Amino acid sequence: MKDNFPLPPFGDRSLRKSRGGTSAIPRGIGEMGMADQEQAEIRLIVARLRQEHEDYDAAIDAMIQTGCDALRIQRMKKKKLVIKDKLTKLEDQIIPDIIA
Repeated sequence: MKDNFPLPPFGDRSLRKSRGGTSAIPRGIGEMGMADQEQAEIRLIVARLRQEHEDYDAAIDAMIQTGCDALRIQRMKKKKLVIKDKLTKLEDQIIPDIIA
């Protein structure tokens, strides 16, 4: 008769193996990796943020060409930079650190 043990939390390395010697962590989760579904969700967010970043870039260019107030342009650039920072953090989650 098999014992029914609940699966350990994903971050708990001490309970990585179940009694039968097979991994108790669902497929798609690696040592430092993430589930395929989670990675796909992050990729969608990255694509949306890239589009938003491009939209801000186009808006800033249009504002410069029309001679808009410098303060408004500066605020738009700041928002664009915040988006770029978010993009960088999310891309770092997707791309693994490989030390050659």
